[in-house]
Amino acid sequence: MGKPTGFMELPRQDRTYAPAGDRVRHYNEFINPLSDGAIAKQGGRCMDCGIPFCHTGCPVNNMIPDWNDLVWNRDWQEACDNLHSTNNFPEFTGRVCPAPCEAACTLNIDNQPVTIKTIECAIVDKGWENHWIQPLVAKVKTDKKVAVIGAGPAGMACAQQLARAGHKVSLYEKNRRAGGLLRYGIPDFKLEKSLIDRRVRQMEREGVTFWTSMEVGKDIPAHKIAEHYDAVVLTGGAEHPRNLPIPGRDLKGIHFAMDFLTQQNRRNAGEPLPNIKDIVATGKKVVVIGGGDTGSDCIGTSFRQRAVSVTQLEIMPVPPAHEDKGTTWPEWPHMFRTSTSQEEGADREFSVATTEFIGDEDGNVEAIRCHEVDENMNKIEGSEYEMDADLVLLAMGFTNPVKEGLLEQLSVALDGRGNVSATMSDYKTNLPKVFAAGDMRRGQSLVVWAIREGREAAYAVDKFLMGYSSLPK
Repeated sequence: MGKPTGFMELPRQDRTYAPAGDRVRHYNEFINPLSDGAIAKQGGRCMDCGIPFCHTGCPVNNMIPDWNDLVWNRDWQEACDNLHSTNNFPEFTGRVCPAPCEAACTLNIDNQPVTIKTIECAIVDKGWENHWIQPLVAKVKTDKKVAVIGAGPAGMACAQQLARAGHKVSLYEKNRRAGGLLRYGIPDFKLEKSLIDRRVRQMEREGVTFWTSMEVGKDIPAHKIAEHYDAVVLTGGAEHPRNLPIPGRDLKGIHFAMDFLTQQNRRNAGEPLPNIKDIVATGKKVVVIGGGDTGSDCIGTSFRQRAVSVTQLEIMPVPPAHEDKGTTWPEWPHMFRTSTSQEEGADREFSVATTEFIGDEDGNVEAIRCHEVDENMNKIEGSEYEMDADLVLLAMGFTNPVKEGLLEQLSVALDGRGNVSATMSDYKTNLPKVFAAGDMRRGQSLVVWAIREGREAAYAVDKFLMGYSSLPK
């Protein structure tokens, strides 16, 4: 373990952020990293528990106590190797993962968990800085060809693992660049896209061929892919947004959150926008419907576009300020949280249902009609009110993968929720050589789950092709 008495002697210290008034002026990351010495001390706080519950909270099976100890002992390169043994892209998870590992940390019983996410990010950033992270080219090549469809974190992880197993891997992506929602959904101020580009270059040197601006099921028939490759992995995500079909939904100025976020990310990257009207918050009163991470990203982006005001509505009641440790730990706690974007000035209203969008004579949204609800989601009589709104962003999550095109052409079986049906034991669909992983299989989830499923699907595909696999899961 690190320092045996570290958790008693060393206080928790985490990264800080640039002031809100400064960071809303740009789209760059605004985290102030800790020094190497401070990171080492935080690693020394790890208790090396007999049962490391952080492992139960980490979907990618990071060996957290091991690299905490290595950082404490200043063996950064070994820590980097250890970290990459379970996680293909720790610089992604070290920035955008909600850190369920920290919620599961034994020290979280006293609200002082080890700063696992910060340590992880510091390790991988130092690895890139010192050129320790290099392409891992397979020493032996096979004659097997694999198509991975969808270049989000699940597809990228799957493709990288299969290339390292020696297979010829083609990764298909409908957008101009790889990354999926990491690139087009998550704002640059949370994840700068040069980090994705760096991984793409590594994967290309490892043998992965990227086919971008190529939508399977539209630009190329799905059956052509199935016929040409020895195995196909579906990792297209769960992109169908949850709608709010209430009166006035067809008014101008009401958009799905991902359309809004994607446009700004394309602007930042210098990509041409589709031939549709720009969605901008400049000078507008913005209402975000939905209290999750996507809604929070809409808030931060709206402030950077100089919105007049931003209000976030959530139908659920206000969560408790603190969880009951005795009943929730080490599980992810339901508690009140404030994101960095929400800190930038958003008004947040809970237990509110939106019942109607109100428009002006030109068909533009100008207000919404709402009412309060009780803990059973029933209307509280007499609680109706209206709120001005020039731009409404629907951020209520995603229901399932898009069916049109790829999935319909393949006639792949779906589960009861509309996701591609495949188990975590082998990731096989009902089709002979077609596999599925990530959000397309499990539904909307976290980047850590996407990476884990991509890795496990690669193991299943490698075993299917070769009869065995030495790939780590």
